[in-house]
Amino acid sequence: MTIRVTQPGLSTTVQDLGRPGYFHLGIPISGGMDRFALRAANLLVGNDEGAAVLEAVFMGPALEFTVDAIVAVTGAEMTPKVDDQLRETWTSFAVKAGQILSFEILKSGARAYIAIAGGIDVPMALGSRSTYSLGGLGGHEGRALVVDDELSLGQAGLGAKSGIHIAPKLRRSPGNPAELRMLPGLYWHRVTDVSGRNFFDDTWQVAPEADRIGYRFRGGRKLEFVDREQPFGAGSDPSNIVDGCYPYGSVQVPGGTEPIVLHRDAVSGGGYFMLGTVISADMDLIGQLQPHTATRFIEVTLEGAMKARRGRQNLLDELRASLD
Repeated sequence: MTIRVTQPGLSTTVQDLGRPGYFHLGIPISGGMDRFALRAANLLVGNDEGAAVLEAVFMGPALEFTVDAIVAVTGAEMTPKVDDQLRETWTSFAVKAGQILSFEILKSGARAYIAIAGGIDVPMALGSRSTYSLGGLGGHEGRALVVDDELSLGQAGLGAKSGIHIAPKLRRSPGNPAELRMLPGLYWHRVTDVSGRNFFDDTWQVAPEADRIGYRFRGGRKLEFVDREQPFGAGSDPSNIVDGCYPYGSVQVPGGTEPIVLHRDAVSGGGYFMLGTVISADMDLIGQLQPHTATRFIEVTLEGAMKARRGRQNLLDELRASLD
């Protein structure tokens, strides 16, 4: 049971919920940039929530099926087509053996998640099927898909059927402007009070340099740093520190000019200070931001971050209940 890639799209990779537990070794967690959409796609086709899917960026692939299958597409609005017949997103549908699944142009968002009943059956690497392209690890041969790749499918479960739908109120997408809640970090004292206020007051824009490693933002005012004596082992730029660990979602600002939010394939440490961390509840939203999207960073407390985390979990629970 396989599917064949007839067109790979711009960048289509195999992803699941990632490979936690190896960050201390310099191996990032990888996995879907929008974990909520990935879970939703799997639930629609009767898979385990962490089953491997295809993550398509900006442009969808074309896939030829050699077996009947149930498919769902969530995340970015790229309308799926089966032999050029339109299908709905966030809704499961059937694809027959010999038919081709393709996609219309992108209407909103950035990443679509293509789940197939049974999941994409590539070998596990360190407990995950996710692709980490920089390290050539996981996924299909450790890379994005190319023409004529063939992907094996797992055995579909009994819950796989067409016509299952997720209501719009249970979906997540960035607003306009997008709002990313951020918890100020250990190095917040390195910037002046005025500069810190400016950071949250300014409207930033997603830069073209935005990928699975990190999203860069530009357009806000440059940060002003508190004077210091250069620490031994740190670079001379005020934004340099003695090497530190980078949590998932860290916001670093090299030279104080353009914030970078580190995402699923980011390195685990380095020599730039971290202004703060985007909360886990909002990291999925970053994965759906297109270049030039207006974005605001919103200051939150730890209590606010935990409340947002519970809210995201409640939404996921509501989604599960609606499909049961």
